[in-house]
Amino acid sequence: MTNTETAQNGGASALPGMEEQLENMRVSGDGAPSEEDEDIVNPWTVCGKSDAGIDYDKLIKRFGCEKITPELVERLERITGKPAHPLLKRGIFFSHRDLKFILDRKEAGKPFYLYTGRGPSSHAMHLGHLVPFMFTKWLQEAFDVPLVIQLTDDEKFLWKNLTVEEAQKCAVENAKDIIACGFDKEKTFIFADFSYIGQCPAFYQNIALISRSITFNQAKGCFGFGDSDCIGKIHFPSIEAAPCFATSFPHIFKKRKDIPCLIPCAIDQDPYFRMTRDVSPKLGFHKPALMHSSFFPALQGAKTKMSASDENSAIFLTDTANQIKKKINKYAFSGGQTTVEEHRALGGNCDVDISYQYLRFFYEDDEKLAQIKEDYTSGKLLTGELKAILIAELQKLVAEIQLRRATVTDGVVEEFMTPRALKYNF
Repeated sequence: MTNTETAQNGGASALPGMEEQLENMRVSGDGAPSEEDEDIVNPWTVCGKSDAGIDYDKLIKRFGCEKITPELVERLERITGKPAHPLLKRGIFFSHRDLKFILDRKEAGKPFYLYTGRGPSSHAMHLGHLVPFMFTKWLQEAFDVPLVIQLTDDEKFLWKNLTVEEAQKCAVENAKDIIACGFDKEKTFIFADFSYIGQCPAFYQNIALISRSITFNQAKGCFGFGDSDCIGKIHFPSIEAAPCFATSFPHIFKKRKDIPCLIPCAIDQDPYFRMTRDVSPKLGFHKPALMHSSFFPALQGAKTKMSASDENSAIFLTDTANQIKKKINKYAFSGGQTTVEEHRALGGNCDVDISYQYLRFFYEDDEKLAQIKEDYTSGKLLTGELKAILIAELQKLVAEIQLRRATVTDGVVEEFMTPRALKYNF
């Protein structure tokens, strides 16, 4: 029986090429690394061996994606007519899947849309959560395309000790943070799974199509599920996959199946979409394209990413200026030397210094950033002085977001989250 025949008769086929791919990304149920990969990277656990963090070149090879080259960045600038975002120029968004295909479509005048999301496990987002939304906003403005943002409140109900009501409340509060980034209501649709599945039968139908196409063994190999995991977790990847298909949003794209999406996300989310790319052609859809970012490190060092579950590892968008100052001064891992004399003589290590690493994400002036790196590496700039630069930058950034968020009422959230046509004609 062929793969197509198996699927049509209700069974899940062996997806072409998937078994080999899963071997390259397989992790055990407890998140332990394979013998080949000492860094742990999956949707729930990120842990690097080195003080400098994850080996992203190795990760590109392991996941089978492509590096974003300077030539590709130049092409993107040429097509959009806009300078590349600092996150792209600095290699923070560093790898991709089928970005060239998306650029080909843009040049040919063919449509695509953006899809990103957030797992709302806390009432406030932190700086690490902000990164993909900052970049997504730039992409939307550069390409002038629709954007859908998924809030996976169902995922956090399944994985965290949250009630349904708590997860839904977190989704609303996170939506306010996202809206405060400055997204255009006429071009952006935000949805939470618990609500949207009931509002849109086509969304659930796509979830069912995807879930029928993936076997339990494939899901277990891809995500490391164990025998004690609830069946909701095993089914969830099909829910995160469904927004990759334009027919999940009939109010925006009508019934068109030929409109692909581009997904900006951290690379730990890649397993969801590698799975989706394998089932897409069989279901008659384009494969989703992706742009991957590196991780925003915890204050304590680049071995792990910033986490909302550890308030001392994170700068939250609700933090006061004084809280930001205290957290940076107390917890930000330093690449400097133990004494001023040693630092002047030996200089600091920007590869592991969290203050410098955070500036790479948020400091807009390339020339000044390069000077900061040179001065810190030479020993001219001390750790306390570097932290002071970061503190001022983050206090300004967070204060601006807080001012915009104060204007985002429950009514504004409802407008963004109401299924409706956007400012595009499909």
